[in-house]
Amino acid sequence: MNSDSNFLFRIGLIAILGIAPIAILFEGWENLDADEIMVVQSPIAGTLTWHTTPGIKPQWFGKVTKYKKRSIYAFDDETGKGIEVRFNDGGHGTVFGSIQYDMPLDDEHLTAIHTRFGSQLAVQQQVIERVTGKSIYMSGPLMSSRESYAEKRTSLLHYIEDQIQNGVYKTYQHEMRVKDPITDQEKTATVVEIALDDNGNPKRQEEGVISQFGIKAFGFTIKRMPYSREVEDQIRKQQQIAMDVQTAIADAKKAEQRAITVVEQGKATAAEEKWKQEAVKAQKIVEAQQEKEVAITAAEKNKETARLAKEAAEFYKQEQILRAEGDAAYKEKVMAADGALTQKLATYEKVMAKYAEEFGKQKWVPEIQMGASGQAGGNPAVDLINLLNAKTARDVSLDLSTAKPK
Repeated sequence: MNSDSNFLFRIGLIAILGIAPIAILFEGWENLDADEIMVVQSPIAGTLTWHTTPGIKPQWFGKVTKYKKRSIYAFDDETGKGIEVRFNDGGHGTVFGSIQYDMPLDDEHLTAIHTRFGSQLAVQQQVIERVTGKSIYMSGPLMSSRESYAEKRTSLLHYIEDQIQNGVYKTYQHEMRVKDPITDQEKTATVVEIALDDNGNPKRQEEGVISQFGIKAFGFTIKRMPYSREVEDQIRKQQQIAMDVQTAIADAKKAEQRAITVVEQGKATAAEEKWKQEAVKAQKIVEAQQEKEVAITAAEKNKETARLAKEAAEFYKQEQILRAEGDAAYKEKVMAADGALTQKLATYEKVMAKYAEEFGKQKWVPEIQMGASGQAGGNPAVDLINLLNAKTARDVSLDLSTAKPK
């Protein structure tokens, strides 16, 4: 028996020694991803040790709980649920959307969260979902269905996100007369207003739960918000009326614009015609000015041409006078030098040639001669020629005698 007990003890010891390293390997250390937060609860003292940086962290057989640093709470078609909202006109709808939130990174807030909720799922279900649903529901009475659909859609987003983070508003109700957008008749309606403090900031019914735990909510979005059938019909009618009104306004504006356009077109046409006439007038003025300048230029050219012609004539006159005076002086010198012999001889030659021509036409010998043929006497033709020669020579002061040698 003793040998068997020793054998079993040895086997158990070997098993423990073999399993211990594996247990230490898997239960002694834990890997932490960068997008996570980890808390290790000591198995003996129960103390909580928080780790917010990535890497291998010691576990020492303690209980490990992890949280995501950033998460998203979606209430949309994928999750199959939305959050109902009711407006101050009695209409209601369903909001489908999402909101993101960041976990705190300090030990105090993390410990407060972990000791109250214990897991990521519990934080989302018990804090984020409840606060989001309450904030959406409390934002509805601040506006009508039509306002949430149209002009106050952005305000609805702001109201919801602000109340999720900082707590729901303190509100008050009062009656007031409003105009029904469908019937255009006035009616009494209960209006909900946000109560403001002395600084103009919204008063809160309670401090925001999310803020108490250091959680930061952001990025609230509405993917879609279907309304009840009655509200949808009402919105459709309001849209149709608004469209009709806008169409009527647009038509009136178009008519007014057409009238203005016609008037402006008439003015433009008149102005265009006026400027066309002005352009023609200006063109004629320019042409007249050009013609005047051309005429002036031509007159100046003609005047200059006449002046130049006159100067040329004067120069020519002076030239001819000078030439004539020169020729006369020259001829005078020549005549003085030879007694005008050349002119005298030329004159004498012409005269004698003329006498000879005329004498050649006369019959100086009678056809019938009486008496003896041998009778002595002079020739009258010869005598006449000699006489004319002597007269011509005397008239031109020509001496035909040959000078005797000295």
